[in-house]
Amino acid sequence: MAARADRLSLPVSAPGTRRELVVHRYGAPGARPKAYLHASLHADELPGMLALHHLLDLLDDCDRAGRLRGEIVVVPVANPIGLDQVVNGTHLGRYGLAGGGNFNRGWPNLAPLVADGLAACLGSDGPANVARIREALVATVAGLDARTEIAALRRVLLGLAIDADLVLDLHCDEVGLAHLYTAPACWDDLKPLAASLGCAAVLLAEASGGGPFDECVNGPWPALAERFGPGVPIPQACLSATVELRGKMDVSDAGAERDARAILQFLALRGFAEPGEAAAAPGPVPQATRLDAVDVVRSPAAGILCYARRVGDMLRKGDAVATVLDPLAADRAASRTVVRTITDGVLLTTLRHPLVRAGAVIAKVVGQQPLPTRAAGMLLDD
Repeated sequence: MAARADRLSLPVSAPGTRRELVVHRYGAPGARPKAYLHASLHADELPGMLALHHLLDLLDDCDRAGRLRGEIVVVPVANPIGLDQVVNGTHLGRYGLAGGGNFNRGWPNLAPLVADGLAACLGSDGPANVARIREALVATVAGLDARTEIAALRRVLLGLAIDADLVLDLHCDEVGLAHLYTAPACWDDLKPLAASLGCAAVLLAEASGGGPFDECVNGPWPALAERFGPGVPIPQACLSATVELRGKMDVSDAGAERDARAILQFLALRGFAEPGEAAAAPGPVPQATRLDAVDVVRSPAAGILCYARRVGDMLRKGDAVATVLDPLAADRAASRTVVRTITDGVLLTTLRHPLVRAGAVIAKVVGQQPLPTRAAGMLLDD
């Protein structure tokens, strides 16, 4: 079946405005396996958008050569609402300015919504259970509220992804190294992707507390398996991850094409495409880390941020990450506050903007031991 691009309109948010999603589809609807990929859910994070632009070129070539298998759905611009949020020349794409908060937080926990209705129709046949659960998830997502533009966007994106075997949600950090967020049950299968993308870290959590998109689609499977017990086989039928493609300024055709080829290489490995030209040798598989072992470093004071180290540096517990300068301090000799890490690990991310408020997240240091300060609550910074 020939590739096609659909344009899906969102509800009009104000008179004289209209936004739409462009959805690229390869293969026959309902074919297996199914992959869903989107980028820039945080609309000011552009490396993934450019990577999927290049991936579409590669998929077109594969399609013309008859090398694609299953169904592949690609949404290179997942958030036209946030893409339009420019205030006095500054693009603000992480939060909905009309309400709704962080675009990648608060996605629904679907398992409780489908569990009761599945109780009478699941049994000892694992593949049949998967099919029934997918039907229930699709129907539940179709019934979600979509009265506002943001709610409609969420329902459309989730409807495209919820029955997929593979879901990749492409993001980036402010300044950072490539890394993945995923569930422990997905990690073994994602190792080749992390290696091909040159990831420096993989951060694992069954539930981060924030309700991100990737947990919304992979979370129902272990939750339902626990609910119904070992007599009702329910495999991890959705493999998903949040892929952080370095920093916001890491936007180049050369880098995006490398990312696209790494993703295509992984798609081929998962049975979505026949191997083409010789694939690039992947890098080493990074060691996975529990998300509660990551020191989310916050500034204790407001002021000018001066980093002492760069991303990729190895730090020891107690090392200075940065100093914060109060430019209005009465005593200039006491105007600097040193900010230190509480773990051994690699400095994974930092900020671009040097003016910070008290309490702002200024860095992440990836350790190996769970931290008592991260034992409860939301593990993702908002």
